[in-house]
Amino acid sequence: MAEVREQIIIGTAGHVDHGKTALIRALTGIETDRLGEEKERGISIKLGFAPLKLPDGQIAGVIDVPGHEKFIPQMLAGVASIDLVLMVVDANEGIMPQSREHLQIMQLLEVKRGILVLNKCDLVEPDWLDIVEEEIREQVEGTFLEGAPCCRVSALTGEGIPELLKTITEQMEKLNARDSSGPVRLPVDRCFSISGFGTVITGTLLSGTVHVGDNLELLPGMIPARVRDVQVHGESVSAAYAGQRVALNLSGIAKDQVPSGSVVGTSGLFRATQRIDVRLKLLKNAPKPLKFRDPVHFYLGTARAVGEVALLDRDEMKQGDEVLAQIHLDRPLMAHRQDLFIIRSYSPMTTIGGGHVIDSEPVKHRRFRKDVLQRLEELESGEQGFWLQKLDDLTCARLRDMERQTGSSREQLREGLERMVADGWAVQLADQYAVVEKVRSWKQQLPELVASYHADNPLLHGIPRATLKGKLPDALATKGFEILLQEAVDAGQLVVRGDLVATPDWKPEPNEKQQRLLDRLENAFKKGGMQVKNRNETLEKLDLEGYDPDPLFLWLTVEKRLIRLNPESYIHSSFYKDALEKLRAHFSNNEKLTLAEFRDLIGSNRKLTQGLLEHFDGCKYTRRAGDERVAWDLPKN
Repeated sequence: MAEVREQIIIGTAGHVDHGKTALIRALTGIETDRLGEEKERGISIKLGFAPLKLPDGQIAGVIDVPGHEKFIPQMLAGVASIDLVLMVVDANEGIMPQSREHLQIMQLLEVKRGILVLNKCDLVEPDWLDIVEEEIREQVEGTFLEGAPCCRVSALTGEGIPELLKTITEQMEKLNARDSSGPVRLPVDRCFSISGFGTVITGTLLSGTVHVGDNLELLPGMIPARVRDVQVHGESVSAAYAGQRVALNLSGIAKDQVPSGSVVGTSGLFRATQRIDVRLKLLKNAPKPLKFRDPVHFYLGTARAVGEVALLDRDEMKQGDEVLAQIHLDRPLMAHRQDLFIIRSYSPMTTIGGGHVIDSEPVKHRRFRKDVLQRLEELESGEQGFWLQKLDDLTCARLRDMERQTGSSREQLREGLERMVADGWAVQLADQYAVVEKVRSWKQQLPELVASYHADNPLLHGIPRATLKGKLPDALATKGFEILLQEAVDAGQLVVRGDLVATPDWKPEPNEKQQRLLDRLENAFKKGGMQVKNRNETLEKLDLEGYDPDPLFLWLTVEKRLIRLNPESYIHSSFYKDALEKLRAHFSNNEKLTLAEFRDLIGSNRKLTQGLLEHFDGCKYTRRAGDERVAWDLPKN
């Protein structure tokens, strides 16, 4: 049995009034037309959404896209994230103009799977259905819908709906899961405010996993946002995964800060851009050639802009051509390598082509330059582009990791990675490499993670190095982490004190209750002196009012009020200094020291004496020689 997945998005496509919304209502029981105008006119204007529970228990998100040519931008915002399309055709009318344009758009956006749905079959004779299906088959020949299953249904009577549900289930089993381990990318298709809750955004999570409490970033404004609540299909969840329809309640964001086409993503990883390098394809049936600097309407995800096309190797591209180009946009939007986009003619507006992003942060290119074209081709499909993609997939990798993943020789990889570092595509961290976007994100995260730890642990002097490293990807080795940490220290963003990392101005300030507990704990060890019991026995006699003792012990240790001998034994610093002084005095007149002799010198019990001597061994003040100690490197004072 195939793995059950709940991260599939199904979208509709087809001409206006061919019954897409009615079909979704028949499948899900949900009315996706929300606006009064939609219900009055009987057509979809905005995107509609509904969960679909299939017979085998799988749940898919369904997007109802507008069919009218005036609302193609809304259609594009929805279809950009779908895994499986239902191409809905009215059995009375057959393929119509918007059906063809929708098909072209889905082909350009590389949708892989679909189902042909003949709707309103109750209104025509069976023989006519055969003719319409044959016509549709001719129209989709050579596209991803060639050979797709065809279901004959009536959204009004329910005829064929069970068979369609079964076919959807079969097609879903053939789909690949999206990457839930990658960075968070959520193009926003709706934004609204709820009284008492604040700003809510919705969209399809393209990659990554979103948890309650995550700190994300809203682009293009680069505004930090914290996730207060996550909902999938209207129910609150602790996390949402790539491929799911998601609603996020964000703190720190106002509704008017979320323009159309915004993206919520991993902090520091993505940047908005107004210039991109692309591989551009002009449709064979485009009304005219595309010339240098022609304006076009540009659509990527839920974003739209006006772009000026700079052809890099010609002055004009003819219908059917595929070329390298740079597009200059009139507004910033978030683009990433390999993102797919659509272009429509400036006026009149009709779909004329599309392509994929090669570089989202390029310099402005000079035209007709062989080196520029060669670099873009390498980045797009050559070894360097392939290696860069693999490096991105691995998060952080050594040469041997890349060798195993790519099948290229180590020497080839070394030269290629060094070239990518020199060109600004990758960063070397000790013996590892990572794509520059990820390293930029880690650098930004380090001070944020430390500040967040301070907020959650106000009594502690800093975050332990190992704890901080654990908050970055496991693939990043310790040496690479130390390089990033040192860069943050050199930049004045962090300070390191022993094993603890803190922000420069951080100083823990115990509140009134914490200070009362700290005094109580310190006094217990001061009163116990050289006869103090171990940690747990001491705590049994104290009332710490249910407070976790670990932060209290750590604070007293860092402040040097207590000295930690081992996990079980602590001693007050005044008695520790006295014991150390007696150790120095003994070795000024003697060559050796036994445990019993030191116990009598300090007036302690055997367990605490042993803990002190082992601590002195660890400090290299003494060295064990059989059952005795000899002086090693005693401190002068």
